[in-house]
Amino acid sequence: MRPENLKTRIFLDGADPQETRTVMAALGFLDGQTTNPSLLAKNPEAQAHKVDGNKFSSTAIYDFYKALCQELSAMLPNGSISIEVYADATTTVDNMLRQARSFDTWIPNAHIKLPTTTAGLEAAAVLTGEGRRVNMTLVFSQSQAAAVYAATKGAGRGDVFLSPFIGRLDDRGENGMDLIKDILALYAPGDGHVEVLTASVRSMEHFLCALAQGSDIITAPATVLLAWAAAGKPVPAADYAYAPVGLAPIPAEALPLTKPWQDYAIGHPLTESGLAKFAADWNSLIDMGS
Repeated sequence: MRPENLKTRIFLDGADPQETRTVMAALGFLDGQTTNPSLLAKNPEAQAHKVDGNKFSSTAIYDFYKALCQELSAMLPNGSISIEVYADATTTVDNMLRQARSFDTWIPNAHIKLPTTTAGLEAAAVLTGEGRRVNMTLVFSQSQAAAVYAATKGAGRGDVFLSPFIGRLDDRGENGMDLIKDILALYAPGDGHVEVLTASVRSMEHFLCALAQGSDIITAPATVLLAWAAAGKPVPAADYAYAPVGLAPIPAEALPLTKPWQDYAIGHPLTESGLAKFAADWNSLIDMGS
């Protein structure tokens, strides 16, 4: 069951329905699930299709993804399922919109994942204006968070998720958990329409720190959620001690939330490399000659 003092919503980061069942049984609850091309490539059935000569066609991959999301949605009808558009450095706004509008018909509880790039932000502004829900992914800076807030202003609470990838900041020697703390502080004076979804969680320490900081949502791999369940699902106090070794602090920035989204610094090298990785993992599943 859900701990009585747990305010943060808990999502599973994965694309294997059997894994979802295992986590739900261990926790006694689950509030949603996030998927992406890299996770889809690790799905056991998708892995089987990667055998030489047995990859998906460029249309069959979407049928597979749709069926997967529908299965997850049926397991979590009151939760959220994040479905990611295919995007690389050249993907246009119109292409993202076409995919997003199609994906949004698959299930009633979708959040469409878009990259936090210029094209992704423009698409998010259109989609939230249509009343659709989005999850802005590959976030690595406070400026990107401010841009997401501005681009989606007017959306209802729960319609916009912001996914900072903390583990990838750790990988390059920065304390990713500082970014969560700083974005929560940045958003505190706002209207609450963007919810912070801590992503790229690598450890129990990441998970517990995000709980202590008051992240709206955390998405974590099954290994972390099962370890949390085995530990009795502890919910730490706000003074939880998180002291990573060898990681440089990320300084807080005094950013207004009132500027047009185009006025914020949007680019980030980790967003670019993350986009390339997702595109490569998606393409690894497809017979490019089909």
